[in-house]
Amino acid sequence: MLTKKTLIGASGAGADSDVFPIVLRNLFQLPMRVVTGYPGGNDLNLAMERGEIDGRCGWSWTSIVSLKRDWLVNKQIQITLQIALAKHEDLPDVPLIMDLVPDPRRDAALKLIVSRQSIARPFAAPPEVPPGRVETLRQAFDATMHDPDFLAEMRSQTLEVRPVGGAEVQNLMREIYASPPDVVKLAREILVDTP
Repeated sequence: MLTKKTLIGASGAGADSDVFPIVLRNLFQLPMRVVTGYPGGNDLNLAMERGEIDGRCGWSWTSIVSLKRDWLVNKQIQITLQIALAKHEDLPDVPLIMDLVPDPRRDAALKLIVSRQSIARPFAAPPEVPPGRVETLRQAFDATMHDPDFLAEMRSQTLEVRPVGGAEVQNLMREIYASPPDVVKLAREILVDTP
């Protein structure tokens, strides 16, 4: 990846499939070209099958396992990097992007960009919700995440359930919003598409 020119497919500006290859190219000076305009993930997969593109970024492990497990089994694709704050237990030998950036300032900027991967689709409530009600909502969410019927339904659809607790999300959000201006500026620079 460091020397071979790579063509990466993406759906459009702001999508993970577009943002993450730009981040990789800018952080590691990869000879990567991003081709946008694919309507969705299935179109990106078809483009890979046809040889139009070499790969894609920002494809969740859950989606790969549930939709293209045969590609993994038949070694039709390689997972070369995890773009997350922590490694997935299914991918212990696949490098984590956070381990590849030794500079503390760039690491902080990358954490700002990648942190959304940790919380995926969070639930939020307005600031004036009483603390007792917030706690009740969190307990209900946690109970659902451990409900045997819910978990059985998710397994039947080959979907992962990896909940992040409300307090953990709140702490991560506080940390993100407390990022120093120079780190925010660097994160913006890393996100700029300059092929």
